[in-house]
Amino acid sequence: MQNPVFIPGPTNMPEYLRRAVDIPTLDHRSSAFAEMLAPAMAGVRAVLKAATSEVFLFPSTGTGGWEVAISNTLSPGDQVLAARHGMFSHRWIDLCQRHGLDVEIVEAPWGAGLPADRYEAILTADKSHRIKAVLATHNETATGVVSDIAAVRRALDAAGHPALLLVDGVSSIGSMDFRFDEWGIDIAVTGSQKGFMLPPGLAIVAFSPRAMAATESARLPRCFFDIRDMAKTNAAGLYPYTPPVGLIHGLKLASDALLAEGLDAVFARHTRIASGVRAAASAWGLSLCAQSPDLYSQTVSAIRTPAGFNATEIVTRAARVYDTAFGTGLGELAGKVFRFGHLGQMSDLMALSGLSVLEMCMADLGLPIRLGSGVAAAQEIYRATAERTLQRAA
Repeated sequence: MQNPVFIPGPTNMPEYLRRAVDIPTLDHRSSAFAEMLAPAMAGVRAVLKAATSEVFLFPSTGTGGWEVAISNTLSPGDQVLAARHGMFSHRWIDLCQRHGLDVEIVEAPWGAGLPADRYEAILTADKSHRIKAVLATHNETATGVVSDIAAVRRALDAAGHPALLLVDGVSSIGSMDFRFDEWGIDIAVTGSQKGFMLPPGLAIVAFSPRAMAATESARLPRCFFDIRDMAKTNAAGLYPYTPPVGLIHGLKLASDALLAEGLDAVFARHTRIASGVRAAASAWGLSLCAQSPDLYSQTVSAIRTPAGFNATEIVTRAARVYDTAFGTGLGELAGKVFRFGHLGQMSDLMALSGLSVLEMCMADLGLPIRLGSGVAAAQEIYRATAERTLQRAA
């Protein structure tokens, strides 16, 4: 029997979604595919709370989604504002630089959120509006830190700046509150393998009307990721090339499931599970990478180990001895943290099984952990919140 994984993606797949992507070959130029595509895009739009957006599904991953965002809206030499405060914000910056964009980088500690106040100062000083786009990583998967996207929109508005707001929601969308329209987002990026609980293979992007307009003047090279080609063929229920039919079929069902559970209930479930994981870490005497509670991610916790201890040993032992997967530290955090992914298909009981494995690993490796302490702390959280959940449902 396959043990659940506790990595920040790909996430565990519900059986009904695993079966949904395993469908017989379908003519992707038939009306049957068109009848599948439109509801899948509509479901994504609802999950994003993006009624005004155009949704596109590219055969790719979140990294491809980053490229879709910049290549369709920017031109060589354009200036972009971005914060580097984790591995994934760093990688998006690197992608921009490789495309010949001039990136103004705001450095922040790994464990801090995006510094919206520094964004506002830079945008206010940019009187000639050289900055064409602002990048924001909503949930930094490497550090377990969530940033305030509404604050970034307020910074743009306070500065009276017309730059596009591009948001990486790869490890937040479908699991944490995300408000495309309300936050004034121009492009949101995610992938199929996180909150939508599907295999990797889809870059899911939403474009605002302003972002769609920008595609007409953008001059960065684009072919496979050209929004114009995709929009034209999607309107007829088609693709400009062969689509990943099974994933699109699965995406329709995944969106339906999230909406049927209720987005608020989905977000509350993730918050409850994350709270239990954080309580366990505290019981172990360990701290999170995130610098303060307002920055705690509801989808991944990066947990620090004592100085001088290689956190990767915990992940390695869990895989080798207990056949359970956790995330290692990345970049500046390599060997300093292990990551517990608690997103997508995740329940209280699944989280407790992961916490028990971590306790065994840490005890095996000589850390001063009392077996059952973290599990008990999480159980107290889950018992209390389960009762409140039942009361709300009644």
